[in-house]
Amino acid sequence: MMKISDECIQCGTCASVCPMGAIHEGDGKYEIDTNVCVECGACMANCPVGAISQE
Repeated sequence: MMKISDECIQCGTCASVCPMGAIHEGDGKYEIDTNVCVECGACMANCPVGAISQE
């Protein structure tokens, strides 16, 4: 499962590269819909601050 930490700067890069559209703006940071995410890693590879990790 992919997770976005509080280090998120809300730049939107992760949402723009997600092929499944599983990432949306949340309260203070972006959030990943785990029901849609296929754990491809595109968001993690493109996050400029390293705020996304795999649990």
